[in-house]
Amino acid sequence: MKLQLVVTGHRFMIKKIVVKKNNTIRFLENIKDLDLSIQFSLNGFSFCITDNSTKENVYFSEFSFEEKQSSPEELLKKVEEIFNSEIHLQKDFSSINAIYQNHLFTIVPNKYFKEENCKDYLNFNIKTLATDFIAYDDIEAIEAKNIYVPYVNINNYLYQNFGEFEYKHHLTVYIQKLLKNTTSEEKTAYINVAKDHFDLVVIEHKKLIFSNSFSFLSKEDFMYYLLFSFEQLKIDTEKIKVYFTGAILLESDLYKIAYKYIRDCNFLESNNPIFKELNTPKHTNYILLGT
Repeated sequence: MKLQLVVTGHRFMIKKIVVKKNNTIRFLENIKDLDLSIQFSLNGFSFCITDNSTKENVYFSEFSFEEKQSSPEELLKKVEEIFNSEIHLQKDFSSINAIYQNHLFTIVPNKYFKEENCKDYLNFNIKTLATDFIAYDDIEAIEAKNIYVPYVNINNYLYQNFGEFEYKHHLTVYIQKLLKNTTSEEKTAYINVAKDHFDLVVIEHKKLIFSNSFSFLSKEDFMYYLLFSFEQLKIDTEKIKVYFTGAILLESDLYKIAYKYIRDCNFLESNNPIFKELNTPKHTNYILLGT
């Protein structure tokens, strides 16, 4: 989806920064054709810089806020402050790609999709506001549209600073990467974990069977939504192969409780060479860095 400039009315602390250690400003200055990809959520944002000539990710950084922001307006204040201080975001880029990570979406098959009904589709799942700008991504591999609410104030800020750019919903990117890379014909579940929500995607015979996003406050919430979804899909926890991505580690409470109920738990690791330089497991930041 290309930007449409839309005007709408509507405590900052960095908890963690992860960067590629061996890339200096001088090194990046020697690369003339750079692309920037940024992933936004109310809990923070991350970005990676790509050498467009080699398609290699050459820099990555993540900012995690101590507290979840209450609105896109609050998020924009943090974004502006970081953009003003982060020198890597002040370069000239050949292209900009923004990814919005939120639960404000619904997926509609092409045969039922009509652009004028986008708000009605969304209202089946969430309560939209009169001022909401609604966008959609075309997911050709599943012949469907992902309809969602992007953060329009962030869009406007990026447009004012960089000009035209592309943007997508995070689940669009996640589904596209999973479908591109899956080799198994068996029913497989993929779980992308964030600070306070997770995405569940189920694929069988290289086709999308299920996708949804769930908010949670505790590991018990997390497990309830996961097992309930499996029950509705008639998935046997003794047989299903599950792959985790995102903010979950082997020693975390979420993984431990999942392993109590699901026999075959794994991490979906990326082959991205940048992980050789990052102090983080290869299954994390899969939306941006997964291959």
